[in-house]
Amino acid sequence: MRSLTFLSKLTMFGFLLATVPVIFIGAFAYVTSSNEIQKNVNAGKMQLIMQINSNVEQKLTTVNHTLNQVINSSVLKKALNRPLTVDDFMIYDELRGEIRHMQSFDTRLEDVVLINGRHNWMIKNSGLYAFDEYAHYDELAGLLQTPEGTSWTLNPSDWFYSEEAAGSASCGYSVSLVKKLPTAGLEKYGLALANIPACSLQELLEEDGAADSSFMILDDHYRILLHPDHSLIGSPVSEAGLRAERLTGSSGQFTAPIGQEDYSLTYYRSELNGWIYLSATSIAGMTKESNKIGSYTLYVCLLMLAVSMLLAWMGSRRMYSPIRLLLNQIGERLTDIRKRRTNEFQAIGERVTHLFQSKTELEKELRQHLPQVRAFFFMKALQGHVRPSEVADKLRQFGYGAQLQEWKTMAAVTLQIDFSEDSRYSKDDRELLLFAIHNIVEELVPAGERLAPVVMDQTIVAIVGSAETDHAAFHDWALALSEHAQRQIDGCLSVRVSIGISLPFGSFGAMAIACREGLEALKHRIKLGEAVIIPYANVNAGKHYLNVNYPAHLENELMDAIKLADKEKAKELLRAFLQAVLEAELSPREYQIPLARLLGNLLVAMQESGISPSQLHPMKGSMLEELLALHTAAEIGDWFWTRAVRPMADIFKDRQEAQYHNLSEQIIDLVQRHYDTDLTLEECAARLHYNANYLSSVFRKETSYSFTEYLTMYRFRMAKKWLEGSEMPIKDIAAKLCYNNPQNFIRSFRKQEGMTPGQYRERKRIG
Repeated sequence: MRSLTFLSKLTMFGFLLATVPVIFIGAFAYVTSSNEIQKNVNAGKMQLIMQINSNVEQKLTTVNHTLNQVINSSVLKKALNRPLTVDDFMIYDELRGEIRHMQSFDTRLEDVVLINGRHNWMIKNSGLYAFDEYAHYDELAGLLQTPEGTSWTLNPSDWFYSEEAAGSASCGYSVSLVKKLPTAGLEKYGLALANIPACSLQELLEEDGAADSSFMILDDHYRILLHPDHSLIGSPVSEAGLRAERLTGSSGQFTAPIGQEDYSLTYYRSELNGWIYLSATSIAGMTKESNKIGSYTLYVCLLMLAVSMLLAWMGSRRMYSPIRLLLNQIGERLTDIRKRRTNEFQAIGERVTHLFQSKTELEKELRQHLPQVRAFFFMKALQGHVRPSEVADKLRQFGYGAQLQEWKTMAAVTLQIDFSEDSRYSKDDRELLLFAIHNIVEELVPAGERLAPVVMDQTIVAIVGSAETDHAAFHDWALALSEHAQRQIDGCLSVRVSIGISLPFGSFGAMAIACREGLEALKHRIKLGEAVIIPYANVNAGKHYLNVNYPAHLENELMDAIKLADKEKAKELLRAFLQAVLEAELSPREYQIPLARLLGNLLVAMQESGISPSQLHPMKGSMLEELLALHTAAEIGDWFWTRAVRPMADIFKDRQEAQYHNLSEQIIDLVQRHYDTDLTLEECAARLHYNANYLSSVFRKETSYSFTEYLTMYRFRMAKKWLEGSEMPIKDIAAKLCYNNPQNFIRSFRKQEGMTPGQYRERKRIG
């Protein structure tokens, strides 16, 4: 069976990946939207119920307050204690006035009834009655038996109308606020009733926007107080098709059948009087909206599915293009891959394996050259061509971290061959003998007690060290080691050698000084003869080599400061240089050597920079003679500053205005032409024939950026250009910008831009 290509598999996977999320999102959107519709409708109903409850309770509270004012009035208290007859017109008129004040349009209050059972009188809108002769005496007298002092009850409206006006009731039932009288006494023999027609509450619903067929109010005995069908007012809630046991909580929502339809019911129980406010919403009406949403969701999902499959088809080909390009670059063809019954990645893997094998061979070859690189570094360090601050880092790179941590005292051991007339070797054999002696020293001295020995100018130099802090004990150890090496070399090769031992030192940065001390010690063979071991402590009174006090690194920094026209820094470095030189305990003649050397190097730098001597010293005569004629440190420092350093700095400052801009433009041009290579500041310095530190300072002054910062910014600028205007893969962009790993490029890009390269590309496409 013919195997599918990776492109076909990628396309099929893209179709599957596009289909599943669309189906899931569509189903999720439909279910979520349907639930949200029902949830929002229920929430809206609950909010409407709370609003109606607030409005109704506000009216009821107002009625309660006004009725309290009436029953607490002095007129009513006076009337309760006496019988009323037609002769008590003044008291009756005052009571009727109090009652009329309660009956306002806002409260919907229709009638207020006052009853005194003890004195047998009753007052209402139609007049004063003998209570025991009233038509509904038994029913009203029964209200005196209610346990509460104040209560809201649902009563037939015809209880409160006399036979003369029995047909004037506007609603079959009234909501009555019943208060027993007197309020302050223990014996209750009177009643005050404030009656609100139940039908009038319907107007409150119309004001709140709830005048529909789905809203009702129940009292605390589950009787209907308000219903669009007025014939149900006063009936149990079961007459409306609901069960009272579903309404036991303080609030809630549930689904129940009413008639032939299912409804979603929302209810709330008032804390004021226990009334239940209930709203019913047809589920069929809500699902009708959900079906519309389902249809829209289906159409959108079909459109999204078509677009997603098109994008998957196009994207799979776009994603496969790097694989096709890579196959072309490695010389593989799809037809050949199919013939071998393999796939594209296996073919690429075979080539990558071959590359790794080549890489392993290259690393093996590099490891073979590592000793030569290490020996070259040691030669530079021993010759003083490496800054002392850089020595420790380099040693750590070459695997001498243990020595850096453990060694407290070190010394340089220098070894030279002594040829005599009776020797069986000639001077032509010197190179071969040095090689053999070098190997003997490496085998003789443990690796933990030495650095790798090197051959310099017919001399083998080795730095030995230990954790010993006592210089005398360390000197004895180094001397014994040298004697043992001398005997072994003579015994193995029959070659006589002389060995020089430097003074002990504690810093790896002093290796160059120790090397010169060892070489200086060997020069005393002219008096001491051959095959001798010469400690430098025995030939220089225990003092370090003279050149220890010539601070070459300060001189280099001083030269850089002069060329950068940084006069403040140059003045400080000159002061530090002279202080380092003049601190040594030397004779006056010996002081002249480093001072003359500094003057000579300044004149060389001046000549190399094209500065005429007359620009510094217009007067005739020798600058060296002027220097040697000075006698105090203050005179010497002032002379160097006024005669050489400051004039040179002024000349370089005049040149900088023209040079800086030109140099910065040249560096920028190199960056723009070679940004896709491993370009360094040192390489730019070599091409432009300038010192790297000098170029770094110039570039920062001109652009306010370091060379590395500008190179990184330009590379990111090119990366953004490729991300916006091309389909180049991110890993190709990373490789083109000299990143060894695409992940390093992605991390750097996110740190610079706040987003990954892929996110940046997508944002630019959308924008």
